[in-house]
Amino acid sequence: MSQVAPASHDAFWMPFTANRQFKAEPRMLVGARDMHYTSEDGRTILDGTAGLWCVNAGHGRSTITEAVRAQLERMDFGPTFQMGHPGPFELAERLVKHTPDGINKVFFTNSGSESVDSALKIALAYHRAKGQGERTRLIGREKGYHGVGFGGISVGGLVNNRRMFGTLLNGVDHLRHTLLPENAFTQGIPEQGAELADDLERMIALHGADTIAAVIVEPVAGSAGVILPPVGYLQRLREITRRHGILLIFDEVITGFGRVGEPFAANRFGVTPDMITAAKGLTNGAVPMGAVFVADFIHDAFMNGPDSAIELFHGYTYSGHPVAAAAGLATLDLYEREGLFQRALELEERWAEALHSLSDLPHIKDIRNIGLVGAVEFEPRETVGARGYDVFHHCFWQGNTLVRCTGDTIALSPPLIVSESQIDEIIGALKHAIKTVN
Repeated sequence: MSQVAPASHDAFWMPFTANRQFKAEPRMLVGARDMHYTSEDGRTILDGTAGLWCVNAGHGRSTITEAVRAQLERMDFGPTFQMGHPGPFELAERLVKHTPDGINKVFFTNSGSESVDSALKIALAYHRAKGQGERTRLIGREKGYHGVGFGGISVGGLVNNRRMFGTLLNGVDHLRHTLLPENAFTQGIPEQGAELADDLERMIALHGADTIAAVIVEPVAGSAGVILPPVGYLQRLREITRRHGILLIFDEVITGFGRVGEPFAANRFGVTPDMITAAKGLTNGAVPMGAVFVADFIHDAFMNGPDSAIELFHGYTYSGHPVAAAAGLATLDLYEREGLFQRALELEERWAEALHSLSDLPHIKDIRNIGLVGAVEFEPRETVGARGYDVFHHCFWQGNTLVRCTGDTIALSPPLIVSESQIDEIIGALKHAIKTVN
């Protein structure tokens, strides 16, 4: 069926977009296959961002399409409130084979934002179930991004995501971020900064450990511009939280499903949190779906009282949606069959070399990388974000390559099926844009 262009772009209020700027010169995508989009003007656009960090297995995978079609024909919707259908049960059993030991329960959501708010609620409810209802404080981190629910923006640390929305949740504090000048241009995990985890000890001294429910961090912060954890930082955070009975939540909405060379960053760093939030790559971006992976001991704390009692008064109409579950199962089949969970490790050195080959170009402040994630940060002009946007704009219109602009940082996260020659294409387009844009 042919796609008809809309008569006007006015009605759609676009998310996280300068709407007036976009609608003056729309960048419209009308097709996608493997590593490429097709633009409205017929150009082939190399995808350097896996859509929005989510299309890890590449676009237009026929097995996902067929699984979704078959499920729609069989059953379009089935409730999971006091009822069930096979999809989410099968998907959960398959998924927990890839989580760290002891994390064997899955609560399904529809997005990363919902996953974060669900994890925060589960943390608060867990302590109450254990008779420690005074543990209500939540700890996030500066520059953290945890979606756009009120819980997520409260523990998040990006000011533009917070400033318009009032006082947010009470009882929230923030650790310092780990983006340190002394680690600039490090290839891979930086050496300096593990001691920043000791910020949590200061907060415990200030607030009391018995008031803190959970700490939530991204193992690798994505939306703030790919901020990496220093060597030993996550391990230190795990040790402090465990010693004080505080739950540790890893937000892996971006890092999950092979982005850093293992199923989850928790596997890559050898650190087992108490919960993991996920979405994006869970269905290869085909159908919205998210998940919270929960440690057994948390789940078991709720399984008390009469068997007829609802243990957790929380959920969504579309939790474990049958079509999303079908897409998730087909996606997991692809990841396992094609070895995509390990693909980022196989290409990591090649990716790092290509990225850091840009380090001598003008106005570059830092380059960061891990797995198949990278960031090129620029020195800002008088208007913050202008240089980053101009590079992004040039890459799309002149370089036929999609990159992501977040302030004055270009973030890169190509599908895990990317070839070495396509890595060169992405970096080549970015190099040309940087040289062209002042």
